Amino acid sequence: MSTFRRSFLRSLLPFALLTAGAAYALASWNWCGRWEERTPEVLSQVRGEGALKAGAAKVALSPPFPVVVAGYVPPHPEASQAELPVHARALVLEAGGARVGVVSLELLLVTPEITARVRERAAKAGVEEVLVVATHTHSSFGGYDARWVAQLSAMGRYREASVSAVVAGASEALEKAAASLADVTLEVGGAADAGLVYSRSGGEVPDGRLTRVGLRGEAGWVAEVLVFAGHATLIPRQRALVDPDYPGRLSALREEAGAGVSLFVQGSEGNASVAFNEGQGPERALGFARKLAALADTAAPASVAEPARLAFARVRTALPRPDASRLVPALTRAAGDNFLCGSSPREAEVDALVLGPLELLSIPGEPTVGAGRALADASGASHVLGLANGYVGYVDTPEQVRAAQGESRRQYYGPALLERLDAAARVASGAVGFSPGR
Repeated sequence: MSTFRRSFLRSLLPFALLTAGAAYALASWNWCGRWEERTPEVLSQVRGEGALKAGAAKVALSPPFPVVVAGYVPPHPEASQAELPVHARALVLEAGGARVGVVSLELLLVTPEITARVRERAAKAGVEEVLVVATHTHSSFGGYDARWVAQLSAMGRYREASVSAVVAGASEALEKAAASLADVTLEVGGAADAGLVYSRSGGEVPDGRLTRVGLRGEAGWVAEVLVFAGHATLIPRQRALVDPDYPGRLSALREEAGAGVSLFVQGSEGNASVAFNEGQGPERALGFARKLAALADTAAPASVAEPARLAFARVRTALPRPDASRLVPALTRAAGDNFLCGSSPREAEVDALVLGPLELLSIPGEPTVGAGRALADASGASHVLGLANGYVGYVDTPEQVRAAQGESRRQYYGPALLERLDAAARVASGAVGFSPGR
């Protein structure tokens, strides 16, 4: 290297160091600002009691191919077709003048934007309140989450066409369900197989419990809701086909067996994953779905006497400031916080749904087994559902967060997250009248 070049490079060194220092200082500046704290607020509620009616429908979603296959970190495969169609399934319930809808979408997650647009369409069809949940399928299509962190990580580039496809399918399913209301009886049963799931990150161990909620009409089953906790990650990561994974196959198997429209919803599943290694790819997902379908057959149903209770409440709560301390090295903590603040929600919705003896609490995240138990204890809920009406990431117990253990190593917020959700859960359960002492 010539003397001139060495001299020139040495002259650039102070500038490079100054530039790097300035960039670090800029990234470390507190760009988060002040995050508001406020008491949880009831946004709306409905209540009814009387003869129960139900209607259900399923509609295939129409992704705007080619689409990103969402669910994992980049690089994202791009799909031009689906292995199997992904669906929106809807259930509309009515009792004592109250009408509530539940939509299960074969997607990785749902967003507040999608939820708001689906609810707006549902209101025109006479459905007062709607709970929108995702099956947490890691092989469905993306492109519908506008947050830039979501686009960079799991969802791919935001596209209005993807949002429209989800909203159109969910709304059509709700409208068809509302138009098919008929008298039904309610049956609830459950069964468990701990061998089907395991804890991937420590913490409390999942029990593999499946709850089946059946709605039987005069001519047969109208619908069922299956509650189970397990990540839908049986389809290989880089497979360039849209696929509903085991939840879609399970619903299809149940529908073929005459169970009516079968809606799948995730329970407290943050640290639960499947423990099934037979076959590969689609065959593996189908094998696991068959195991769950057989488990659902053993969930001995118990009829619920009328009049049936039906109630629903939506509560808004402020979220704590994001905390990247478990996600990045200490030297880049401030920059990590700023990165999260740019895309993390400042508020979240917690819902409570009463259907006969079922008292369901739903949150917009992935609660671990321990966090789900804490939420149930706080609210009196019989079940805690995840992936509902938005997404705030993982939710672990404060003890796990402080110790940087379990799923808290992936949690966007600090230990106060569960405390905020607990407070909202208490307000929501009080609004619908969960049974005390559960």
